Amino acid sequence: MKMKASLLATLAALPLAVALPATAASVTVDSATGWLGYMNVFNLPSAGHAFQFSSGWGTADLNASFSGPVLTLSPNTIGDPNPYWYTPSGGPGSTGNKEMNASFYREETGPLSGQTVIFSASVIANTFVIPYTTTAFIKDFAPDYSSFNQSTIVLGGPGDFSISLATDPGAGRHVQYGFETIGPNVWVTDAAAKGNIQIVGIPEASGAFLTGLGLTGLLLTRRRR
Repeated sequence: MKMKASLLATLAALPLAVALPATAASVTVDSATGWLGYMNVFNLPSAGHAFQFSSGWGTADLNASFSGPVLTLSPNTIGDPNPYWYTPSGGPGSTGNKEMNASFYREETGPLSGQTVIFSASVIANTFVIPYTTTAFIKDFAPDYSSFNQSTIVLGGPGDFSISLATDPGAGRHVQYGFETIGPNVWVTDAAAKGNIQIVGIPEASGAFLTGLGLTGLLLTRRRR
């Protein structure tokens, strides 16, 4: 009788749980979906950190790529030896002269608006040296990109992470989620020594919930028998 009462109590709570997907959207890292790249360039903090320029970049130019399900984010490498980019000039052992703020992300206009977006994935390795960092983010932009709300987390060592953001339901808003890797540019032959971060997707929470719901139904069926 105690088992039956417990299961009935679980069932009584299910309608509330089932309602969640209508207002919540779970997203993760998936190599099969389209990802975008964007770069903001600054002077180094030691040189005043003044903004230089920004533009859309190819994801390969960010040094962001998938190998199967594994996403690897590495420091940006600039092949131009001009002193604008390197001190004293570009070549093995030179010092990067700009801070590269590389965003690797997905964008949805409409489908995620007005929902609580939950972005989850798993860091499987992080070998970045100081000062390189990667931040996971969700951003909710106005239709003209003039303002945005955001949720972020700086990624550390191996393990799962999850962030969420209640997005505005306004028409034409843009919701982005992804990663921002920040640090000086580096000559390509020196990049490996600066480390990288590797990330994989994890099953969406909604899928795990439905699996649990199926198991609950199976237990009830067996109990009735």
